[in-house]
Amino acid sequence: MNPFSLSVEELEKKARAVRRRIIVLNAESPAGGHTGADLSQVELLTALYFRILNCSPALQESDERDIYIQSKGHAVGGYYCVLAEAGFIPVEWLSTYQHADSHLPGHPVKHKTPGIELNTGALGHGLPVAVGIALAAKRSNSKRRVFAITGDGELAEGSNWEAALVAAHYQLDNLIIINDKNNLQLAGSTKEIMNTDPLDEKWRAFGMEVTECRGNDMADVVATLEGLQPNGKPHVVIANTTKGAGISFIQGRPEWHHRVPKGEEIELALEELKDE
Repeated sequence: MNPFSLSVEELEKKARAVRRRIIVLNAESPAGGHTGADLSQVELLTALYFRILNCSPALQESDERDIYIQSKGHAVGGYYCVLAEAGFIPVEWLSTYQHADSHLPGHPVKHKTPGIELNTGALGHGLPVAVGIALAAKRSNSKRRVFAITGDGELAEGSNWEAALVAAHYQLDNLIIINDKNNLQLAGSTKEIMNTDPLDEKWRAFGMEVTECRGNDMADVVATLEGLQPNGKPHVVIANTTKGAGISFIQGRPEWHHRVPKGEEIELALEELKDE
């Protein structure tokens, strides 16, 4: 059971707090950050850590804890902000993001950051490991669930589809794959660079149970994730999101993939993210 179990309204407020942290975190980083990718996944991560996952700082050594893997490792800035909000890491660490000898490097590193379950960053790496963990849990008769968030551009990596074959073959219904489908990647739209649509048909052809949701709508995210039931198939949730969601001058713009707010942009963003 999740120790927070926040209501949808409380989760929405938490998501705004996470977004504010993302803006400041990236603005203060000496190496920049991935602002757009951080922002598109906020509702997904907030719902997971504050309602869905059986996971907390007190459960980090438990063999029954749920596992979360950030396969889109370049969006680790947003992940750090959620971990700080949830008490896995000190909030003070956020100001050291990507500084020399920081506990918060530019991609997830397990031995540096409490709460991180796997080193990721090479796209297509997280899902295969998630499949292995889910298979081990099944064979151990564990109640553990394994969640992994991938980017839609990341799905051009063939290792994801090899992993999908294995997951379906072993009927890993304890595995939940969440596609952060924000339709943009480094240099433009995913459809123009490497079209992965129709994702729903592709996943079903590989033997997955597929559900879609509005990935920046907290109520829809929660209802979708809580509605998943074991049925002998791995679960895929296609979360239709907007890159840079939550900030008017960032959302939907590919140049914010690896751009950070500066000067007046910081204040404008924080103004938009005030609690309602």
